[in-house]
Amino acid sequence: MNRVEKFWFWFLIPLMVFLISFHTTEAISVMASVSLFYFNSTSNRTVFERCECGLYGFNSPCLSAQGVVGVPVSADPYACDKNTDFTVMKAPWIALIERGNCSFAEKIQVATRRGATAAVIYNSQGKGNNTLLMVHQGAEKIVAIMIGNVKGMEILHRIQSGMKVTMVIEVGKKRSLSMNIFTILFISVSFFVVAAATVGCYVSYSARRLIIARAQSREQRQLRARAKKAIEQMQLRTLKEGDKEIGPDGDSCVVCFEQYKPNDVMRVLTCNHVFHKTCIDPWLLEHGTCPLCKCDILKVLGVEMDVEPQSESVQAPGSSGQRPLSTVTIVNEEDSLSETASSGYDSVQGPDESAQEAHVPSERHVATASGVCLGVPC
Repeated sequence: MNRVEKFWFWFLIPLMVFLISFHTTEAISVMASVSLFYFNSTSNRTVFERCECGLYGFNSPCLSAQGVVGVPVSADPYACDKNTDFTVMKAPWIALIERGNCSFAEKIQVATRRGATAAVIYNSQGKGNNTLLMVHQGAEKIVAIMIGNVKGMEILHRIQSGMKVTMVIEVGKKRSLSMNIFTILFISVSFFVVAAATVGCYVSYSARRLIIARAQSREQRQLRARAKKAIEQMQLRTLKEGDKEIGPDGDSCVVCFEQYKPNDVMRVLTCNHVFHKTCIDPWLLEHGTCPLCKCDILKVLGVEMDVEPQSESVQAPGSSGQRPLSTVTIVNEEDSLSETASSGYDSVQGPDESAQEAHVPSERHVATASGVCLGVPC
């Protein structure tokens, strides 16, 4: 995976997670309608207030609940202590607790153990009437909602002033998406545009690599076939008793390191070195040079290297004697291949072929002028 693919991968994954969580959160956010009843001594009458200002917790059952509101009376106003007492303990009653100091689940569990019908968590100071979706796994037995800090403090002050406040919680509407429709639309369109562009770039890049790979593979097969055909035009010899290669001072094949034996089929290279045919033919297809003198055999046969600039580093031919066949091009026709190849055998012909020996100096001169090892070791 290259840098571009990694960039798009690590860009798209967080975006997808964000979109999924965003839509999921919006879909499961259920508003809570809160109704309050309390006696106003100034006007000497019962006051009724109603607002859709609550938000059901993520793990809360979406049910209705009602009861007298009670607040913590112990030293821990956040109801984080398991022994927290409330101003009201007679069912049905609803616990009003401020956010902070411990998790939502711990607060709700304390209220549950004290027999509360529901738990109302109001946001911390400085948050206004903002609410958030509470996650309280492990405390799913009673209704749990969150209200804003301003509303929670109003209820708290009334209770602290001696008023009896009764609360009714009802299931409201699911949070409307209309308020964020443009944001959602923009994010969704941006995501699909980026995803489509990424997929398009990846498909284009993959297709281009596939086309190049197929073209290189086809060219390599063609060049190997031509190189093999050119190699097969070189002279073959069958060793017999009395040849110097199998005498007491005979050499061994430098490819397989075995001694030459009678009836071995030998390939005579243009530089006059001989090797087993079964050893040297694959060597030439792979390396293109004589194992002993490093003479460029393929070039002598009319197959010349055409090194093109590549993004990857390519080892110089002179450093190892190897040349990838994928960059080989044929520069001469088959007739010139045979003529050039035959010129390399003149120095190894028998004494009865004196007519051909007359052409050796001129042909050797031509080969030397072109910078190719022919007839003499490089």
